[in-house]
Amino acid sequence: MKLTDYAGRYETIRFEREAGVLEMTLHTRGGEALWGVTEQSLHAELGRAFADIAADPENKVVLLTGTGANFIAAMDTQARPPETNRADAWRRIYQEGVALLENLMAVPVPVIAAVNGPALIHAEVACLGDIVLAAEHAEFADLAHVPNGVVPGDGVQAVWLALLGPNRGRHFLLTGARIPASEAHRLGFVAEVLAAGELMDRARTLARGLAQNSLEMLRHTRTVLTRDLRRRLRDELELGLAVEALTILGQ
Repeated sequence: MKLTDYAGRYETIRFEREAGVLEMTLHTRGGEALWGVTEQSLHAELGRAFADIAADPENKVVLLTGTGANFIAAMDTQARPPETNRADAWRRIYQEGVALLENLMAVPVPVIAAVNGPALIHAEVACLGDIVLAAEHAEFADLAHVPNGVVPGDGVQAVWLALLGPNRGRHFLLTGARIPASEAHRLGFVAEVLAAGELMDRARTLARGLAQNSLEMLRHTRTVLTRDLRRRLRDELELGLAVEALTILGQ
């Protein structure tokens, strides 16, 4: 797999690479990234993109960020799933949901997330990075699930309880609480908080520094650093998605 094989494949992701550092910028129709569940949405494309990234031996570090002033802060209300009923849609959504997080965790090199603004919908995509940087105005929440009457079963239950601890994680998911960047740093799931104009420079500096190491060292380091989270997701993801689907299909 080469960058030219997948650089133009996705409608919601832009790719650029320099000196082994692959920048992966999320967007919706060229603007700020919105979360959707169509076949051309981030939900559909991220899992496939992570698989392509993993198969490209020229990637030494992945730098993930968003567009504009938000990381992912809202749903895409313009796009609609192609399926005519929820059951058919959920067959696809289930497969995409498993691929999204399992393939992200299977990326074999370090991932740096530069959270350029509020991450209110599926913030775990950024927070599963090995290094998480956040702009000062960023905040983190899970507004896609309990606040909308949906079971938080698509991996968020494993990720947030691991990052925040059992009690704080349950509170976070059940209430839709927003955690500002400064508090995220205090809690330990954000490594650095920076002015918005300094965020990408700092992320690129860290990425270039890591990329000076051998690919073998970077790959083995990613393996040992993600082992526990990958195990948690294997245990929780498929069952959680099934329970989430049961609830939605029963509404």
